Amino acid sequence: MKAIHRIIEQARATPMRIVLCEPEDPRVLQAASRVTREGIARVMLIGDAPRVHETAKHEQIDLAGMELIDPATSPLAQTCADELFALRGKKGMTREEAQREALKPLCFANLLVRLGHADGSVAGAVNTTADVVRAAIQIIGVRDGFKLVSSFFLMMLCEPFHTMKGGLIFSDCALVVEPDANELADIALAAADSAKSLLMDEPRVAMLSFSTSGSARHAAVDKVVAATARVKALRPSLAIDGDVQLDAAIVAEIARRKVEHSQVDGHANVLIFPGLEAGNIGYKLAERIGGAKAIGPLLQGLQKPANDLSRGCSADDIYYVIAVTSVQAQAAPTLAPPGALSQEDARPAAHAS
Repeated sequence: MKAIHRIIEQARATPMRIVLCEPEDPRVLQAASRVTREGIARVMLIGDAPRVHETAKHEQIDLAGMELIDPATSPLAQTCADELFALRGKKGMTREEAQREALKPLCFANLLVRLGHADGSVAGAVNTTADVVRAAIQIIGVRDGFKLVSSFFLMMLCEPFHTMKGGLIFSDCALVVEPDANELADIALAAADSAKSLLMDEPRVAMLSFSTSGSARHAAVDKVVAATARVKALRPSLAIDGDVQLDAAIVAEIARRKVEHSQVDGHANVLIFPGLEAGNIGYKLAERIGGAKAIGPLLQGLQKPANDLSRGCSADDIYYVIAVTSVQAQAAPTLAPPGALSQEDARPAAHAS
């Protein structure tokens, strides 16, 4: 079974409440309708009710089985506004501003997740990545023990011409531009959790570099080595190699020659890039030249899942992201923090698409 099919089956096994705040976009409604028909998630639509009904009528989409919530008339509006003011009042937001902001669909959707009325959020077909990530960080919050939210792509290698088969996690390819050693370790730990929940396999992490086992000396290599050491200290049982070049990470024969005492043995399913430049180039090479299916960017390091979409996404793309978000929501209560780090300094990062 293809990895993405396993994810869909896992989502269907325990459908979670996934909130969509852009239902006036036909692509979102098409994906929501498919997800509902297939029982992959319990869809909650947040938006202006008359406009959503108008879109559904135009697209000939039956809204049966979905919950439509108009923030302007919802009995939860005041609760959401109060929660937003409690969160952002100390940052300078007035109560009147909280009342207005809470009615915006993106904000309202994330507040529903925070308050436990929904299990995960998907947005970005209309909203920008910056707005989606900022709302997730400020409202849903960063996981205990993490200092930043990062991203990953689920790369699917399922075509007959692929010599490697299955799914891989590529991280970070869309958010954190130049992570330091501690941030790179956080990214690796979050990506390992992503692999465990989505690939349904034990994570095998490769901390990528242009060096393998100290074959080159440079500050960029030192960062990867330090990040690897931190990950090993925080999770001694995690299989991880670093510093390691890509070929030694994914080709067993090369790993045997290059990596002494390897824990991954050339079978990495989590590839951690040293910076956004390498990560963004890497996933696009795999997608455009290697023919891999790229699902994402997906967010990791949040208390509860909230995922971003490309504004150029298709209905199929949204469908897959909803399925992934549902599986992330299933795993969210069991995710372990990496260590005793504070959330107070968590920040949104730059992004690439």
